[in-house]
Amino acid sequence: MIRTMSTAILIEVQYLGTVQYYSKFLNHDPVYLEQHENYRKGSFRNRCYIATANGIIPLSIPLLKGKHQQANIRSIKIDNSKNWQTLHWRSLKTAYGSSPFFEYYQDDFEALYNKPYELLFDFCLDLQELVLSCLQMAPSIQFTQMFSKETTDDLLDFRNRILPKNYSKPEDPAFEPVPYPQVFEDRLGFVSNLSILDLLFCAGPEAVYYLQTSVQL
Repeated sequence: MIRTMSTAILIEVQYLGTVQYYSKFLNHDPVYLEQHENYRKGSFRNRCYIATANGIIPLSIPLLKGKHQQANIRSIKIDNSKNWQTLHWRSLKTAYGSSPFFEYYQDDFEALYNKPYELLFDFCLDLQELVLSCLQMAPSIQFTQMFSKETTDDLLDFRNRILPKNYSKPEDPAFEPVPYPQVFEDRLGFVSNLSILDLLFCAGPEAVYYLQTSVQL
């Protein structure tokens, strides 16, 4: 049985968020997704980390130049002059093509990487819905109606808590990474808290079990 907490949580939409990020969909109800914030650089909003034969690498979605810091996250446009979707999918296929469950999920993800997107939020949200479906999770999700810098006591504000600068050593008492078999574990050792795709492609239907056991209540 999936464990949940009654406490609601507020979190941003990420590009193929980390294992820690998706653990929040398990132990909070409902999950509020922030849609009225301004874009923030140096975050996972347009970036994720995957494990490859050459080490951990970032996949970054290029954005059209402009003052993203002052722009609403829903309006951030992708720079499609770069062949980023093909490059990202090729990187994922190279990294996880030999993983136990890549072939099982690849058609669904490849379809999104072949679909044209103008807005960053739309692409990341579609990926998130697909990931949750693959994990067989159906959390209660709501979208913010306005931006609020402060939140009430009954809402855990987890915005900007999972960042590229601290993801590998998260300061989060509610999350403890649980090792699972990885493709390049013989070269890299176990690398925790990568993109959720690392867990999904390596563990398949058991991915949700690893999420459950990572949750500290």
